[in-house]
Amino acid sequence: MHLVAVLCGFLFSLYTPTCSAATDTLSRGGSLAREERLVSSNGKFALGFFPTNSNNSTNTTSNSHLGIWFHKVPKLTPVWSANGDNPVSSRASPELMISDDGNLVITAHGTKVWSTQANITANNTVAVLLADGNLVLRSSSNSSDVFWQSFDYPTDTLLPGAKLGRNKVTGLNRRFVSRRNLNDQAPGVYSIGLAPGLDESMRLSWKSSTEYWSSGEWNGRYFNAIPEMSDPAYCNYMFVTSDQEFYFSYTLVNESTIFQVVLDVSGQWKVRVWDWDRNDWVTFSYSPRSQCDVYAVCGAFAICSNNANPLCSCMKGFSVRSPDDWELEDRTGGCIRNTPLDCNDSNKGTSMADKFYPMPFSRLPSNGIGMQSATSAKACEGFCLSSCSCTAYSYGQGGCSVWHDDLTNVVADDSGEIIYLRLAAKEVQSWKDHKHGMNISVSVAVGVSTVTLAFIFLIVIWRSSKRSSHPVDSDQGGIGIIAFRYIDIKRATNNFSEKLGAGGFGSVFKGCLSDSVAIAVKRLDGAHQGEKQFRSEVSSIGIIQHVNLVKLVGFCCEGDRRLLVYEHMPNHSLDVHLFQSHGTVLGWNIRCQIALGVARGLAYLHHSCRDCIIHCDIKPQNILLDASFVPKIADFGMAKFLGRDFSRVLTTMRGTIGYLAPEWISGTAITSKVDVCSYGMVLLEIISGRRNAGKEAFTDDEHAKYFPVQVVDKLLSGGIGSLVDANLGGDVNLDDVERVCKVACWCIQDNEFDRPTMVEVVQFLEGLSEPDMPPMPRLLHAIAGGSP
Repeated sequence: MHLVAVLCGFLFSLYTPTCSAATDTLSRGGSLAREERLVSSNGKFALGFFPTNSNNSTNTTSNSHLGIWFHKVPKLTPVWSANGDNPVSSRASPELMISDDGNLVITAHGTKVWSTQANITANNTVAVLLADGNLVLRSSSNSSDVFWQSFDYPTDTLLPGAKLGRNKVTGLNRRFVSRRNLNDQAPGVYSIGLAPGLDESMRLSWKSSTEYWSSGEWNGRYFNAIPEMSDPAYCNYMFVTSDQEFYFSYTLVNESTIFQVVLDVSGQWKVRVWDWDRNDWVTFSYSPRSQCDVYAVCGAFAICSNNANPLCSCMKGFSVRSPDDWELEDRTGGCIRNTPLDCNDSNKGTSMADKFYPMPFSRLPSNGIGMQSATSAKACEGFCLSSCSCTAYSYGQGGCSVWHDDLTNVVADDSGEIIYLRLAAKEVQSWKDHKHGMNISVSVAVGVSTVTLAFIFLIVIWRSSKRSSHPVDSDQGGIGIIAFRYIDIKRATNNFSEKLGAGGFGSVFKGCLSDSVAIAVKRLDGAHQGEKQFRSEVSSIGIIQHVNLVKLVGFCCEGDRRLLVYEHMPNHSLDVHLFQSHGTVLGWNIRCQIALGVARGLAYLHHSCRDCIIHCDIKPQNILLDASFVPKIADFGMAKFLGRDFSRVLTTMRGTIGYLAPEWISGTAITSKVDVCSYGMVLLEIISGRRNAGKEAFTDDEHAKYFPVQVVDKLLSGGIGSLVDANLGGDVNLDDVERVCKVACWCIQDNEFDRPTMVEVVQFLEGLSEPDMPPMPRLLHAIAGGSP
């Protein structure tokens, strides 16, 4: 039987979790294991354990949370989490079950991690995931007898039908709290709830104490400060006041719409809808509109600028307190002082005394203390120096103001005032030295510029007459991506005469620019965005640069034509050298270099970019080799250009089935672990020099020849040398072969929780840590006939 048919059959039978395929209900006596899930009756929501992996290179931990997410959305989007502040370690095996007292509990290795802690009065309870995403614990005989529901204990997301507000009878107050950061489900510092009393408005707060935004009064249709709510395209909003309840809620106009209102990590209350064309969330309402209006969004001693990227930057003399948290969009930790202040009285008036650094164009924090007795700037400065806790002062039309301890909520503002930041003397001196050097440099530069200006002007005119392309405008990111004219690309490729290859995303042609630089032009077949959106996506891909990623040189967007221009790779793709007779036989060391380079590239996409980028189609054809056989991953970010057509392309591309993770077939949420699985399959092909899935995978010896089965078998029984490509003539390091085989087998485990992150893969391949002996995956066990 051909491998594709076998794989499809086994994936459907083995990887569609029994709970998700069969039921939305968990009964007493049953349990929900880590790889299982409940799915609502309409298929819109799923309940189960999901991973939260660190998005940085210094923290490779992977924890599990029980939560609810949108089942059909390919981008994992949790809407509720049970154990956000008490995750289960990746080493544990969590289970959700109904305890003897009728409550829902999460256990791990016999230890209770979380419980509903409800007062149960029925003999038999069941947990049901409803079609609106509400998890209810109720009587099995009476569906209206509800003892506990997730809608009463929300996290950061208000779903349609859920309530924000108070139950006057029970005293329950439903407030929503942001997550700590992009990967941590623990409660953050921002929350939203209804105003106290009978004021029909919502309030955003920092640490439940400092209010920084109000929705305005409810006017019968929407909140006055959120006029976008008046658009009835998606929702019908309501504010209910009765003897029993006082709450805000909404319903959907079209129940099939994927929609949420979420209190983001940024401290903004966002209204979002899933756009199937872009394959991403689209936010059409932000509250407050300016992120710098969020209290302490940048933390202490940082400046917030709405027009800058990144949003926050440390003040002079300060450094980021936690770079890892900033990467995960939690900047509330702010910045720390590089050099301690000097409060020694004996140093006053000397060069050792603290100095002040002027920061112009600043919107001042509101918590300054007015010093009416200071009638001059010098006196204001003196007041600040007299107190060790004073960190800044300002003197202007409003007189003298000083700030003590942490300085927060400083916003860059062209019409703002000057605030003087207190720094250690050496920090200010280094700034003055730098400024003095700059003045000298500027004076010299002005003289030189005057002499050469005419010559430069002539050069610019000459180059403009020869230029056939131009860089992307500054509003596209200033990243040096070239916007080509279609006629120039047509000329560079000789009317697309030399075809390098073709795939589901389009055809690739070789070309040559006027300066003799070789390029590869990808003509996209499925991109239908408008010009503005396409340029935006190009900019977002263009800033992603890594030695193991193919560099985007430019693009073309004219009419309905959409083309991407990449650097050309002279050694073609990896599959040419592994599978084709005319390819170069890659030595073992080169293969190890390629395996490590691809792992580093994927680790960068998953853990070092601002947003985790899932490639979704890792295979040898998408691994290109430069002149030195350094690997470069191609086609990353294609989902941005193809939108809804992306999943169609993936499932129809020739050969892709051999690299698909089980999640693609079972319909579970897609995470970066799908790339890990695909990478594992590629790693096996690098070892053997043959395809895992293809005509050679099954011969007359049937499944015994399927290479992944052989690898696990040889790891367990010995004889790994026989796994290596015969073209290498045995010239390999067997210890390296064993390590690579182990890594590959961990990567292709059935359960995504058992697969390593790409950061961990890099550490394994670099020899910084040793992988354990992997178990036989269930699919391979089945293919092997039930015996390893």
